[in-house]
Amino acid sequence: MIRFLQIPVFGYFLFLTIPLCADEVGWESLPSILGRISPPSFLQKNYFITNYGADTNGMKDSSDAISRAISQCASSGGGHVIVPQGEFLTGPIHLESNIDLHLEKGAILKFSTDPKRYLPLVPTRFEGMDCMNYSPLVYAKDKSNIALSGEGTLDGQADASNWLEWKKKTGTKSQLQARSRLDRMVNEDVPLEKRIFGQGSYLRPDFIEFNNCKNVLIEGVKIRRSPMWEIHPLFCTNVTVRGVEIISHGANNDGCDPESCADVLIEKCLFDTGDDCIAIKSGRNNDGRRVGIPSQNIIIRDCIMRDGHGGTTIGSEVSGGCRNVFIENCQMSSPDLTCALRIKSNAMRGGILENIFMRNIKVGVVKDSVLQIDLLYEEGPNGAHNPFICNVVMDNISVENAPRILNVRGYLGATIKNVRILNSSFGKITKPDVIENADVQLLGCHLGNGL
Repeated sequence: MIRFLQIPVFGYFLFLTIPLCADEVGWESLPSILGRISPPSFLQKNYFITNYGADTNGMKDSSDAISRAISQCASSGGGHVIVPQGEFLTGPIHLESNIDLHLEKGAILKFSTDPKRYLPLVPTRFEGMDCMNYSPLVYAKDKSNIALSGEGTLDGQADASNWLEWKKKTGTKSQLQARSRLDRMVNEDVPLEKRIFGQGSYLRPDFIEFNNCKNVLIEGVKIRRSPMWEIHPLFCTNVTVRGVEIISHGANNDGCDPESCADVLIEKCLFDTGDDCIAIKSGRNNDGRRVGIPSQNIIIRDCIMRDGHGGTTIGSEVSGGCRNVFIENCQMSSPDLTCALRIKSNAMRGGILENIFMRNIKVGVVKDSVLQIDLLYEEGPNGAHNPFICNVVMDNISVENAPRILNVRGYLGATIKNVRILNSSFGKITKPDVIENADVQLLGCHLGNGL
């Protein structure tokens, strides 16, 4: 919410925009948000990829067969493209509107690790920055009514001998130089068509990216060995992610990253990742501000979070803002889980982040804190875009073991206010809270053994 402040200066009026906490949004908003979220429906027509030449033994590449099945399904008005029991080797899969790619129980899609298979380049984002890069392993652009469903497995086959090697900070196959070049392009507002990456740049593709799509469902599947972010809805509306099991450890293996999306439901999922379990984004620096689409109306419930940096993270690429996030009835525990709720930005990212609610959460053990807000992340206060964080409420959080409850670090010029933890219990706490330049309250909470 923005307030316009009128100030007289030398006989004229100067208008300033002052962010305010929205005071009309709370848990009572859930029914209206859920009322807008509904999975897509499809024609009851089945197109088995084996009828188009797919090899069930995984010895021969089935990419063309899968593509033919998708094309036939799309030209016939849509339906279900079926991956039956068996092992199938494939390159990138591009979905069309009105299609459900359905993996039956025992079906395994194994994706090639040859980067050349992921050409030609497609419009995408790498860590919140627009570019032309390798195709994600499963991709759709400007489509509606699409789904990825079933009981089968998607295996990206990423390991230290292929995609994950690119994360190294030294050597000939490093993404560091390309990432820095893209960052400069963003800050200099270089047009998208000139941000050409791909071969020789070593920017890893996401596993699943649906870009500017409507009515999206990802349900039931298992995801393993991702090159990078696993599920990345980008500029999407009406998204349901349900019953997905993600076990994939590696650099930047975020579980689900809705970016500049609206009306999103993530429920009954298992996240065991090498990075954030769920990370909400809205673009990095100038790209986030240029597009100006916040992530909003996101519901996360009944999920299990294990290894990862945060159970739910907002940022750091959140320059377009984030509002109205509801997290409830989740279980989180791992000595490698940094915190339950993590919010991070800085003076380069900026962003207005408001109305973040978490309730009825059971936390076993976390590595750092229950709530972490970090505005000293990376560039910290060195920038012109001070973040504004307001109305963060955690209620009925039960914690067995955490070094500290709060690790909240702001800086003068940024805003962290109306942050509250209510009616919660904390077992073994061994370190004092960190609160810097922030308004944080604990109300009605019980502290057990420890400090």
